[in-house]
Amino acid sequence: MSELRHSGSITVAVPPEVLYDLVSDVTRTGEWSPICTACWWDEGASARVGDWFTGRNVTPGRTWETRSRVVAADRGREFAFVVGGSYVRWGYTFTAVDGGTELAESWAFLPDGLALFAERYGDAAQDEIADRTRAAHASIPASLAAIKRIAESGPGVGRGDG
Repeated sequence: MSELRHSGSITVAVPPEVLYDLVSDVTRTGEWSPICTACWWDEGASARVGDWFTGRNVTPGRTWETRSRVVAADRGREFAFVVGGSYVRWGYTFTAVDGGTELAESWAFLPDGLALFAERYGDAAQDEIADRTRAAHASIPASLAAIKRIAESGPGVGRGDG
């Protein structure tokens, strides 16, 4: 199942806590994700474990929304969420290094996600899983590069408000 997991990392010249504050603000995800164009917290939610948010994804042939649950929220160390509560895990870890933070992004299809795809797509499930896997493999380096650019752009971590 190693092909159903992927990760990448990049060094960003900001402290782990500053980078965590950027990445855990899911309302900004559309600034760096090549597929997720917007996210918003569900009513009353924020970046705490157990909180839910909704994301809108867009590819050339399809637009869809998902709900995700925060499963890790340790400022300056880890932020992670699971799409659908049990289908696909996306996570970020933050490690202080000389000159800033080593930011790692990871993605993994979970057993419930594989079962959902089998039920939803039948004989085409493997093709759909392969499409999502290719997208994750391509999006992680693109997302990391964009997060680095935004975080290193100066005050307000990319918003110019700080």
